[in-house]
Amino acid sequence: MNRAALVVIDVQESFRQRPIWAYASQPDIVGQVNRLVDAARRRGDLVVWVLHAEAGTGGLFDPARGHVRLIEGLAPVEGEPTLVKTSHNAFTTTNLQQLLTLAGIREVAVCGIRTEQCVETTTRVGCDLGYEMTFVTDATVTFPIPHRDVPADASLEEILADPRTLSNEEMIARTEYALSGRFATIRTVAEVTNAVPAGV
Repeated sequence: MNRAALVVIDVQESFRQRPIWAYASQPDIVGQVNRLVDAARRRGDLVVWVLHAEAGTGGLFDPARGHVRLIEGLAPVEGEPTLVKTSHNAFTTTNLQQLLTLAGIREVAVCGIRTEQCVETTTRVGCDLGYEMTFVTDATVTFPIPHRDVPADASLEEILADPRTLSNEEMIARTEYALSGRFATIRTVAEVTNAVPAGV
């Protein structure tokens, strides 16, 4: 029975449709996720895929728009569940906890989009539920974040030019500081994948 799981969160086409995708912190998110997935499969760990949907909104996360699907290059294999969530974390609006419990899993690694939003929130909730969480930062994506007082209709150019905008590097550092030693162990893709013997 599996003892560990990899949860891939929101690596979906919805985000690639946004202009700010050009400023993603990890342009090779598909490659990084696939490295983690390959390692998890070699270990015999459970891989769970999670998508975010906002039905009826007409936005990029509305399934009717056709973007609520994994980015090309990512694909589950038989036995790997795909869950659709409507909350920031992957637990509250899915049966993720039930799946993990039935599989006897206590260790959960997370990756995906966005670093400080759905991936971090899933990490915090997972920790509170008693899982040993691993946050694989360089297999997450974030974007420059505008100040709370910036108008909702501000252009991407205005956001990027605003000195109050948090850079990708600043957001990643803040997320790691907040999670490390409290909610999760921070690891890199290399650290996770190098722990798996090549022949396994």
